[in-house]
Amino acid sequence: MEGRLEFDRWFGRPGTLILQPTTLCNLDCVYCYLPHRRLRREMSPEVAQAVAESAADLTDSSGQLDIVWHGGEPLTLGKRKFEELLAPFEELRHAGRIQHSAQTNATLIDDEWCDLLARYQVRVGVSIDGPAALNARRVDLRGRPAFDRIVRGISRLRDYGIRFSLIAVVGAEGIEQPESLLDFLTNLGPHTIGLNVEEMEGVNYRRCGITQDQAERFWQRVMDWRRAHSEGPALRELERLTDYLHLARSGQRDQWCRYGLDPIPTVSVDGDVVLASPELAGISDDDYGNFVAGNVRDQSISSMLDQAHRLRYVAEFMTGLSRCQAECEFFDFCRGAQACNRYFENGSFATTETDYCRLTRQALITALYTSTQKESAA
Repeated sequence: MEGRLEFDRWFGRPGTLILQPTTLCNLDCVYCYLPHRRLRREMSPEVAQAVAESAADLTDSSGQLDIVWHGGEPLTLGKRKFEELLAPFEELRHAGRIQHSAQTNATLIDDEWCDLLARYQVRVGVSIDGPAALNARRVDLRGRPAFDRIVRGISRLRDYGIRFSLIAVVGAEGIEQPESLLDFLTNLGPHTIGLNVEEMEGVNYRRCGITQDQAERFWQRVMDWRRAHSEGPALRELERLTDYLHLARSGQRDQWCRYGLDPIPTVSVDGDVVLASPELAGISDDDYGNFVAGNVRDQSISSMLDQAHRLRYVAEFMTGLSRCQAECEFFDFCRGAQACNRYFENGSFATTETDYCRLTRQALITALYTSTQKESAA
């Protein structure tokens, strides 16, 4: 009982279900964390039907569940098979209880894909790391640059009137040139830009080599760019910081803390479900096993969540969260960072600080402080 209460203290209801329609990706990005991206394994309509039944159990009229199709490249599934996976969710979608999203590299997008995405009202996120020089690590299976194909796919989305967001992995090159990166991404026409400082996770065992000082300067310059381009697209990380500051300054800090972490149930092609971090799907470990909470064909996701506190990695993650809360001055904003980063960087979910903490959450806060001090001095 105590473990379940602890789980309920840290985690809220899922706002997101991540579905892996296929393991295959048509790109072979240098920093990719997916272990089986060269294999073609595909989700069956039966698994999608089981997920839809779980989604119905997780939603009600008070909120909408985001069904995210992500990893490998969802569009390699093909239009007919992808539509077969969407079909079981139609009743929920028409009732306004779920919303589809797809994270794609955009290289396969054509007019027919645009028509399908529009008909099912799929929100689209595109992965691109900036202009050609910064995007050089995004290559296909033959090692050829994917840049032109990505930009062409984005142009199709824009011409078709489909709103899209962009996510850029910021590596050692991009960290030194945020202005040109943001100028380029903005000119592509997204409604939101997300900036992911490169992380060590999954089968990407290489640390990016970015220092905390570099990251702080990067976020300072991002903030300066935002001030000079107030009409530009939303910047995801700054939006989150703004929301936090608004609540804190208006005496509503408790509202920020009230919402629990999303357990992010992630369903693999065969129906296995992992919790807390999508990056754990397909990973095995001598100590932790395969991180699987259950299979959606045999058990509802709600029942998996009821028993989640019994999973070793989830229990350790909650220990790590408690340690963060007790030890870290950034916890109020950060709320404990990510489970996968603790595991892949530190080898244990019960640990605390990671590169993700330092380069994305802490550096963002210290950059704001430094910028505010400069403004006050001026």
